[in-house]
Amino acid sequence: MSVQTPDWLRQMAGILEALNEGVVIVDDQLRVIFANEALIRLSGYERDELQGRTPDSLFPPEDLPYVMAQHETGQRYGRHRHEFYLPRKDGEKVPAIFSGRTIQGLDGQNYVLLILTDISAQKRIEQQLRESNVRLEQRQQEIEAELSLASRVQQSLAPRSILWSDIAVEAYYSPAHTIGGDFGVVLPRGEELLNVLMCDVSGHGIGSALMANRIYAETLHELERNTAPGRLLQHLHDFVHDRIALDGFYFTMAAGRFVQRGRRMTFAAAGHPPAMLVSNGGLRLLDSQAGILGCLADTAPSEKAEEIELTSGDRLVLYTDGLIEVFNKRKDMLGVEGLEELVRQSAKRTLPEMKQAILDSVAAWRDDTFADDISLVIVELR
Repeated sequence: MSVQTPDWLRQMAGILEALNEGVVIVDDQLRVIFANEALIRLSGYERDELQGRTPDSLFPPEDLPYVMAQHETGQRYGRHRHEFYLPRKDGEKVPAIFSGRTIQGLDGQNYVLLILTDISAQKRIEQQLRESNVRLEQRQQEIEAELSLASRVQQSLAPRSILWSDIAVEAYYSPAHTIGGDFGVVLPRGEELLNVLMCDVSGHGIGSALMANRIYAETLHELERNTAPGRLLQHLHDFVHDRIALDGFYFTMAAGRFVQRGRRMTFAAAGHPPAMLVSNGGLRLLDSQAGILGCLADTAPSEKAEEIELTSGDRLVLYTDGLIEVFNKRKDMLGVEGLEELVRQSAKRTLPEMKQAILDSVAAWRDDTFADDISLVIVELR
């Protein structure tokens, strides 16, 4: 049945046609009595094809309950707004925002004014975002799996607690992130000697971990060749400087070799925080003999090392700077002096208790999470 556009609506047509959004007006029987040019383009119908149509001739049967429910909401509250789709003549579904309002015409009859906003571009972007998020999640899972594997490999570089001859070693390692740049070696060579070494590679994360792994491998190679601590540091410096040569990269190291069932130690360090030797109730700092390694040619260490006689009860404490470069609420850094005091306070405890007391005290001092990798090794001559 042909439906005529009311005279009062024809007078408003010029205004409605100027709108960029689709406009459709239906009467109290939900028949289309007006559609502007924007709506015509959006729907793909000719104007006379839309005139007089009702929802049941536009929407498929399965969608009619929803359409009618929205109409009833509009009748109850005078307006409604929802996201749905406009069925085009070619069968395509155009996503749109439907904003409906009940109006009264100049003829005293009630009508429904519907404004349709095409959100196809928004939906395309949303779909692209969803697809991108899926790809990102997949990549994140791959990265997490790779980091988990890298973490397991990195943990294998952590120093180990062992008993060797008259020596006991307690060790602790915790990276600031999933993987880090610290590594340690506690390596006995039969009953002849014990190597205890700690290294701190600059930076954090994957790059530092790769560098640490490479230096670790070269370190083990040299230790298998029975290279002495002073010569070891010199070789590793030359190896990194000549073979890797990465701007701004450096590392520090402290190495001790125990012989004669632990009664004598050869010690060498470069750029590393001073080791602490607790002996006969006193504490002595063992400073580095050279600067940082691997960066500058003129910082190459000599083969010089310190020979130290040890007695029963002596303890050697090695650590990385992550243990001392921590700050309290007043922004005071713990520093070497602060750690020195913690070592003194805990030196009479058992070795495991001493290690835990130091870690707990440092954790109590700091006001935030550890920003650097943490390594701690305590060696005791029994």
